[in-house]
Amino acid sequence: MKQYLKQNFKKAKNLVAFLIIVFSINTNAQQLFTIKGNVVDGENPIAGASIVVKGTKTGTTSGADGSFLLNLKKGTYTLQVSLISTPKEVKITLTENTSITIDLSDNFESLDEVLVSAVRVKSGAPVTFSNVSKEEIKDRNLGQDIPILLNYLPSVVTTSDAGAGVGYTGIRVRGSDATRVNVTINGIPYNDAESQGTFWVNMPDFASSTESLQLQRGVGTSTNGSGAFGASLNLLTDAVSEDAFGELSASVGSFNTTKITGKFSTGLLNDHIEISGRVSKIDSDGYIDRAYSDLTSYFLQAAYVDDNTLIKAITFGGHEKTYQAWYGVTKEEMEEFGRTYNPYTYDNEIDNYNQDHYQLHWNETISENWSTNIAFNYTKGKGYFEQFKDGEDFADYNLDPIVIGGETIDETDLIRRRWLDNDFYVFNANATYTNTNYNVIFGGSFSNYTGDHFGEIIWAEYASNSEIRDRYYESETQKTDSNIFAKLDYKFSEAWSLFVDVQGRFVSFETNGLTSDRTPINVDENYSFFNPKAGITYQINDYNSLYFSYAKANREPNRNDFENGISSPEKLNDFELGWRINKETFKINTNAYYMLYKDQLVLTGAIDDVGSPIRATSDKSYRLGLEIDAAVKISNKFSVMPNVAISSNKNIDFPAYIDGEEVILESTNIAFSPNFIAGNNLAYQPTSNLKLSLLSKFVGEQYMGNIDTNNSKLDSYFVNDFNVSYEITPNKIAKSIRFDLLVNNIFNAEYISNGYYYTYDDDWSVPGEVTTIDGAGYYPQATINFLLGATVRF
Repeated sequence: MKQYLKQNFKKAKNLVAFLIIVFSINTNAQQLFTIKGNVVDGENPIAGASIVVKGTKTGTTSGADGSFLLNLKKGTYTLQVSLISTPKEVKITLTENTSITIDLSDNFESLDEVLVSAVRVKSGAPVTFSNVSKEEIKDRNLGQDIPILLNYLPSVVTTSDAGAGVGYTGIRVRGSDATRVNVTINGIPYNDAESQGTFWVNMPDFASSTESLQLQRGVGTSTNGSGAFGASLNLLTDAVSEDAFGELSASVGSFNTTKITGKFSTGLLNDHIEISGRVSKIDSDGYIDRAYSDLTSYFLQAAYVDDNTLIKAITFGGHEKTYQAWYGVTKEEMEEFGRTYNPYTYDNEIDNYNQDHYQLHWNETISENWSTNIAFNYTKGKGYFEQFKDGEDFADYNLDPIVIGGETIDETDLIRRRWLDNDFYVFNANATYTNTNYNVIFGGSFSNYTGDHFGEIIWAEYASNSEIRDRYYESETQKTDSNIFAKLDYKFSEAWSLFVDVQGRFVSFETNGLTSDRTPINVDENYSFFNPKAGITYQINDYNSLYFSYAKANREPNRNDFENGISSPEKLNDFELGWRINKETFKINTNAYYMLYKDQLVLTGAIDDVGSPIRATSDKSYRLGLEIDAAVKISNKFSVMPNVAISSNKNIDFPAYIDGEEVILESTNIAFSPNFIAGNNLAYQPTSNLKLSLLSKFVGEQYMGNIDTNNSKLDSYFVNDFNVSYEITPNKIAKSIRFDLLVNNIFNAEYISNGYYYTYDDDWSVPGEVTTIDGAGYYPQATINFLLGATVRF
């Protein structure tokens, strides 16, 4: 017995020792170590940088001083660090508490971002903005235009003529239409110099060549091109890729929509040279009858990079053929023929336009403090709109009456083409000086635009005295636009920083000849604008900051305004007050704005015979609003990104003609300016390669005119899209295969996001009386529809 107890006691002793060892090992395995880090750009801290542990959902964001904190178990990890760009990867082996500094200044992305440094702001600036990376839109990039992809940002309303997001699309920010949203690509102005509009249809699938975007609401920072009166949107094209790759993607969907895209990069050859490119083809029948789109585009880039130099030669462009859909449909037509009714039936009632861009950028880091950037651009655009017209007067086409069989003929059916042939040259240059407490950027830009407008009759029932290639109208425009600017970011204490931005802008606009209606247009106007901006940021602690800014902007009329007899520039004073909270699990941005206008060119709601909006001068007007957007990490699998915008948009003094008399209307709603807009993105990611998102958008009721009539009202709408993305990483052949499904308007809402409103005086139906008659047209948007795509990366 004694021997038995002795043996079992020894066994028990060994078992206890074994359990202690296992417990110690397990305890050691479960012990967490701390990574205390800083993200910097050279000597300067970077706030708002994303730090993610590769292959996991663990991550954080750098604070105002660039610092971050992570708690991880013992092991080897790869940290992905980025600031709205492709992440820089840093490998770290964790065996004890560790401190590291991550410098992004040697990242290729930092050199690329110099292209837009003069028009963008950083995270702590007293400017209201949203950043969007290519990663955030890739799951929905299945053929729809950039405005549609940005639909869920704060204060944004988008629309599509054909109803499904392919073809002609539009964007409004804080109620300001696309002609008032300044758009730049790599710092080069993209807005059309004459109309000031942006035509994304000329660059189909450009999102596939976009590295990141920044949407600044309000006046924002000084930029090149036409002044920002509602927002500015700047795009940065594809960054230099260190590794070679090939990528093929294809998508199919409702309304016979198809998209095929091919991309490639050689990676860095000899550690310095990269060549990359893309070709795309998009086709869609559209939701509206016959509103088809036939779109092709390309992007080609050659880059040289070393420690201090980045040189990029870029060419991109597109060719679009779209069937006429900008006339919309009336309420009566919808009731009789349905929502998809299109009154045009001529088989070639199309817009046919080609646009090519050529850019050269040279960024140079001269020293630890100095860097420079110069850029050249040439854009060539040419195309026409073809239209069948019946019963047209000879006199409107400079034709002489003819006599046939003793009958005088002075009208005819015909087919006409209205041409635009233009050339646009841009030169940008700026230099940056960076020190410990301040950053200074100064530079300038010069652009020259020439545009030839002319019309041809390509067929007529009665040709009269016309000859082939005769031009029945012609005019030529030349516009020069130059600016000089200086910007200062100055941190004068740990808590306080100052932002100052001054710009002088000088515009010359000359045109002569005849409009498409054969009325004379002779303009020779020169404008000189001074646009100061200033703001201050107070960093309460690592997570909270307040900012206040003031910006003044001036802006010249566009060609259509000159045609309508308007030559006075418009003026804006923009006040912004914001509060930012930036923590590991949630971010909240809150800002209030007051935009006070003088001689604002507001949309009347009416359009001309090619769908261009007609504007009128509002003596005094304002936009007052509150915007809140957030990103909340509910758990490792759930996140939510809501936003809401509440505003009051009023004309204080708006002149209108009603019943034959001019009246000054007070406190009417500004056209196309809803008082309430909300959006949300609810995302669920059960595994690292599967993501599901429900995207929601509510837009309150809005008026299409400025006189608050019921006929001009668009009803509110609530739309939801469902997005699924699933990615696999095979061991052979392909690096990754991703499948994306987008179900638009999943609850099948019948909604209208845009339209037009017109009035005219009826002075003949009742003798001695003049009565104002009004009417409206609408652009119905698609009911439930889908896009399904696959992307293979080699």
